[in-house]
Amino acid sequence: MNIKTVATTPFLDQKPGTSGVRKLVSVFKQPHYLENFIQSIFDSIEDYQGQTMILGGDGRYYNRQAIQTILKMAAANGVGRVKVGRGGILSTPATSCVIRKYNAFGGIILSASHNPGGPDGDFGVKYNTSNGGPAPEKVTAAIFERSKVIDKYKILEAPDVDLDTLGEFKLGDMVVEVIDSVQDYEQLMESIFDFDKIREMLTSGKFRMCIDSMHAVTGPYAHALFEQRLGAPAGTVKNGTPLEDFGGGHPDPNLVYAHDLVEILFGENPPDFGAASDGDGDRNMILGRKFFVTPSDSLAVLAANATLVPGYKDGIAGVARSMPTSQAVDRVAASLGIDCYETPTGWKFFGNLLDAGKITLCGEESFGTGSNHIREKDGLWAVLFWLNILAVKQQPVEQLMREHWHSFGRNYYSRHDYEAIDSDRANQLIAKLREQIPTLKGKKFGDREVEYSDDFSYTDPVDGSVSKNQGIRIGFTDGSRIVYRLSGTGTQGATLRIYLESYEPDPSKHDLDPQQSLADLIAIADEVAQVRALTGMEKPTVIT
Repeated sequence: MNIKTVATTPFLDQKPGTSGVRKLVSVFKQPHYLENFIQSIFDSIEDYQGQTMILGGDGRYYNRQAIQTILKMAAANGVGRVKVGRGGILSTPATSCVIRKYNAFGGIILSASHNPGGPDGDFGVKYNTSNGGPAPEKVTAAIFERSKVIDKYKILEAPDVDLDTLGEFKLGDMVVEVIDSVQDYEQLMESIFDFDKIREMLTSGKFRMCIDSMHAVTGPYAHALFEQRLGAPAGTVKNGTPLEDFGGGHPDPNLVYAHDLVEILFGENPPDFGAASDGDGDRNMILGRKFFVTPSDSLAVLAANATLVPGYKDGIAGVARSMPTSQAVDRVAASLGIDCYETPTGWKFFGNLLDAGKITLCGEESFGTGSNHIREKDGLWAVLFWLNILAVKQQPVEQLMREHWHSFGRNYYSRHDYEAIDSDRANQLIAKLREQIPTLKGKKFGDREVEYSDDFSYTDPVDGSVSKNQGIRIGFTDGSRIVYRLSGTGTQGATLRIYLESYEPDPSKHDLDPQQSLADLIAIADEVAQVRALTGMEKPTVIT
C-alpha cells in the first residue's frame, strides 16, 4: 500500500458555514472536491499525528463512499486510529459523545443535517474539535484559507474497509476500529435520566407515544432506547430504517415536513406523546395530544423542570439561547437566579459557555436543544428529558405547558422562512434593512413603538471574540421583537428567516393561534423590509 500525493487546484466555495460545508451531492462528487476539503482540515490542525479521530455520518447518499476516501486520507496523513460507526452510521450527538468519552483529537461528521438527501440532494462535511463540538470560527477560517490555495492532497492506495463488521482493521499504519453506533450514546443517556421511571410509564399501558425517525440516523438509536431498553411496544418507532434518500422525505422535524407524525398526534385517539428527529439526530420536535410545543417553549420547560432529572438534580449553572430564539427561557432563568446568554445562531457559540461551566442547558428555535453532556444539540436526549419530566409529574404535555405559561407568561412565537430566494435579491433586502437601522427608534407602527434596532453583535464572554452582523433586530417597547436573518444552511439560493415574538402575561389570552396573535407584527415585518416586493414571494415557504 502506497501513499499517493495528488496534484489539485482550489475550489473557492469551501467556506464552512454554521455547520461545515454543505453542497449538492453533485458538487461533492466532482473530482478532488471532497479530498481538497478534507486535506484542508488536516493542513489546518496541528499535532494530530498518531492520535485518535472519530468518523461517521447520517447514512445519506454518498456517505459510504466519502467515508472510504476520508479513511484513506487519514491514514496517509498520519492519524493513528479512526473509530468509525458501523455501516458508516454515527449521529451527530453520538459523535460528540464518542469524541469526549475516548478523549479523541477530533472528529469528522458527514451530514447536511435536515437538508434532503439522495443523488439529487445535499451532502455535508464538518470538523469537530476535542471537546466534541463544532470547530470554532478561528479553526473554520483557517480551513477556508487553506482551501483557497491548496495544491495537493495525500491518500493511501488501499482496498476499501469493511464498514459492516465490528472490530479492528489496519489501513497502512493506521488502525480502523468499526464501533457499535449506539452503545456509547445509550450508556451516556442512562447516566443522565431515570430509565426505571421512564420504563415504568412506558410499560404501564396508560401512556402511548410515537417516535418518527424520518428514515434518518436516529432509527437505530430510537429502536434500541425506546423499544428495547425502555420497553415501549414494537412499532412505537416509525420510519426507523435509515435510507440514503430518507425515503424521499425532507428530514426536518417541523410541522410541515413531519406531517405524518402531526397527523397521528392531531388525529383520532392520538398517543400521549410524539417526537421527531432530523437527518443527523441533533434536532427534535415535541408534540402532545393535539398539541405542539415550540422549540423555544421546550427549552424553557426543560430549564424550569431540570431538577426532576437525576443528571441535573443539583440545579443548572445557567442557560443560553440563540438570538432569534424566543425569550421564554430568559424568564425561567430570572426566576431561578441564573444567567441567561444570548448568542448568535450556530451551536459552536454555546461551546465556550459549556466548557467554562457558565451554562448547563442551551437551545435554538430551529428545533435544537442540548446540555453540557456533549457539545452538540441532541434530539433523543431532549425526548428522554421530556419523558423523564412526564414520568415524574404524571401530567399530559398540554397541561404541563399551560401551567408553565400560567407561571411565566406565554411568548407567542413564529418563524417565517422564504426559501431559495435569488441571492442578489436577498442581499439587497438585508442591505436596505441595514440602512434603516438608525432611523427606526421611536417610530410607531399601529400600537407598537420601536425601542431599539440593530444588527446583532456578540462578544464571547469567555475568549472575547466578536461576531458581527448576526441578524437584524427590531425591538418594541412592549417587549415584542422582529428579527431578520439570512440562513447559511441551504445549498441553493438564499433563505430569509423572519422571527416574530410577542409576550402575553394574561392567562386568559393564552389560547390564541400564534399567527393570529402575531398578525400585526407579521404585517409590520413585511412593511419594514418590503419582503413581498423584493423577494417576489406572496407568502413564506415554511411557517413554524
